[in-house]
Amino acid sequence: MASLCRLVLLGFHLHSMVILSSPPRALGQENPYFVAYDHYLEEPGNLEIEYFSTFGTQRNGNDFHAFWAEFEYGATAWWTTEFYLDGQTTFSDSTVFTGFRWENRFRPLKREHFINPILYLEYENKNGAEKILKEGEGHDVESDFLVSNGEARKEHIHEIELKLILSSTFKGWNFTENTLAAKDFSNSPWEFGYALGASRPLALKASAKRCTLCPQNFIGGVEMYGGLGDRHSFGLRNTSHYAAPVLGWNLPSGWTLRISPGFGLNDNSHLFLLRWGITREITGFGSMVSRLFRGHK
Repeated sequence: MASLCRLVLLGFHLHSMVILSSPPRALGQENPYFVAYDHYLEEPGNLEIEYFSTFGTQRNGNDFHAFWAEFEYGATAWWTTEFYLDGQTTFSDSTVFTGFRWENRFRPLKREHFINPILYLEYENKNGAEKILKEGEGHDVESDFLVSNGEARKEHIHEIELKLILSSTFKGWNFTENTLAAKDFSNSPWEFGYALGASRPLALKASAKRCTLCPQNFIGGVEMYGGLGDRHSFGLRNTSHYAAPVLGWNLPSGWTLRISPGFGLNDNSHLFLLRWGITREITGFGSMVSRLFRGHK
């Protein structure tokens, strides 16, 4: 397992050495990833409202359904900010609200390059019952989720999360590498993780007519993610890792549907995770709000 992870990590790292150009993504296309991020930010003034779910199996415990809502706003051409509300249901246990998160992504380079860096900063206020598995982090493993909701929610977590996102686009393909560092405000050590992604539309040439089932409306790919230990024990030992095919369907109406079955790659991981989600983009939301306030003066 360790050798496999090292080879995959090395392969994605080397992609940046062979990519020669980065044409922009077609308008209206959302990437299909659930964990990895690419370098595309929300258009300034646009608002995306998103709902996502994760169904997870649990050996020696009850399966669960975690869910979260996202509100993503394009503040400027170089800054996208996002607010999350999280919850989960553990079957034969209970349903609980697990916290909120405030995410910010910054693009330091104005134009497209063969590698496009994005800086990511997130604040998390959550409890120990959270199960959305939005990233791989530290030494988090499947057995950590066996605690009952009533007991787990007593743990309060205030955490800052940093990511460096390196993303490239070449001949329709997107390749992205995310490295993660997270620190709880307690005396816990820094924890690390990664996410890798590759995706491509099923067709690059747009249809002359408006259509719903055209191949270019579908984006398929794969992502891999997991933990890399902490400051005292960095590496793959006692960490969990997942691989997941991903598929996104971008509808002409502005809706996007996504689905991704994920599979654990070692004994520390959940055997199976099924993710799905729906996104609706509201174009010109910022301008609408500005006009509304001007009209009440």
